[in-house]
Amino acid sequence: MRGSRYSPAVAPKGFIMNDVYINPLTTRYASDEMKHIFSPDSKFSTWRRLWIALAEAEQELGINITDEQIAEMKEHICDIDYDTARQREKEVRHDVMAHIYTYGLACPKARPIIHLGATSCYVGDNTDVILQRSALMRIRKLLLTAIAELADFADKYKDLPTLAYTHFQAAQPTTVGKRAALWMQDLMMDLEQLDFAVSNMKLLGCRGTTGTGASFLELFDGDADKVRRLEKLICDKMGFEKTYSVSGQTYSRKADYFILSVLSGIAQSAQKFSGDIRLLSHLKEFDEPFEAGQVGSSAMAYKRNPMRSERISSLSRFVIAECINPAMTAGTQWLERSLDDSANRRISIPEAFLATDGILQLYINIVSGLRVYPEVIKKNLNEELPFMATENILMHCVKNGGDRQLLHEVIRSHSVAAGLAVKQEGKSNDLLDRIANDPEFGLTRADIDKIISESCFTGIATQQTEDYLREVRAVLAANRKFLDKNIDVAINV
Repeated sequence: MRGSRYSPAVAPKGFIMNDVYINPLTTRYASDEMKHIFSPDSKFSTWRRLWIALAEAEQELGINITDEQIAEMKEHICDIDYDTARQREKEVRHDVMAHIYTYGLACPKARPIIHLGATSCYVGDNTDVILQRSALMRIRKLLLTAIAELADFADKYKDLPTLAYTHFQAAQPTTVGKRAALWMQDLMMDLEQLDFAVSNMKLLGCRGTTGTGASFLELFDGDADKVRRLEKLICDKMGFEKTYSVSGQTYSRKADYFILSVLSGIAQSAQKFSGDIRLLSHLKEFDEPFEAGQVGSSAMAYKRNPMRSERISSLSRFVIAECINPAMTAGTQWLERSLDDSANRRISIPEAFLATDGILQLYINIVSGLRVYPEVIKKNLNEELPFMATENILMHCVKNGGDRQLLHEVIRSHSVAAGLAVKQEGKSNDLLDRIANDPEFGLTRADIDKIISESCFTGIATQQTEDYLREVRAVLAANRKFLDKNIDVAINV
């Protein structure tokens, strides 16, 4: 199906044209559920539901609107004539007026009262809030599912010792499960922020052209109480508890910034997780899922690249960067209304949601199929064990009267020398022998081996993980119905 070179025909639903740009978020990354939330069908049917709510509320407050008119409007919520709407918009250069016209053709009896007293932002802004809330609930479901998968993973590996890293240099050991608990805690913080955002979402209401409600005051013959009641009625009908106390023609664009800040937070958490997985894959301690027929590299057949983690990192950068758009929009709005927000918001808000949806699907997919290699983890730990043991040796000697500062410097000197022998000469790590042969410590090699054998080096990492899992499990139990264990991620780059 083709048009001219510069004016391609509109493709039927589900049809992909190959001669125009198609957003990869809709073709590769986001779920059908999220794509539907921001679809034209969702947007314009919500406009119509808002027009119905307005008509019903006005009728209840005494305006001459008949049941027949409202019934007619309800019959035509979803049968939207997009061709007519597009053609009309070309003529009037106004999308809301185009859809009022189109709705009026479908509802000739109701046509005179559609959009009565309202301005474009009545349907535009209120719909944005409604769709954002739906999208946040989709994100919440994915977030909870990712946390649940991490909880199972952390529990399984809570007592498996592994090298921890500071500056990506070997540091005091932790456990694989404790590291997963850190990833999980980031997502739990994101969940708290998301729930706070959802609980504070408000509709714009019906405020008229500059937020004063003047058109409705005229409609209700100067009865200010009816103007206030109108908002409450619409709010109830659309499933919200609150409207903004004051507004211009639009709700404050800071609200969009707060919502995208939540998405940015999730992206930050996911990027941290994906970066760690990429590093651990390099160490050969972890592998993300890899199908039997999957190809890691077009040139190097042996490769098992952490492609899914890299995709998370890529999409996360996009979402984090996207957060600047509503921030700039909020800061540059003029007085009671300017239209320089419209084009930006049409792009930045839906795309941030679609990308976050893709990120969390990948997150769930990776954790649910993550491969752990305990023997490699043990080998890497043992290679660095002499260095790890020095902290325990130091504590032992100080408890027996040693000078902590002196011994710390002696250990540092021996560690540097042992490290150089490993790096420059390829020798094995003889740090423990160097300490045993130094009279400052007064220890034999047998003494040192006993100190090491009596130490697990992971402190209370296992107990910390168990304690935190109890907190997380309680949250998951309260949200059991929102968990989604059937996330299917298409594996492509």
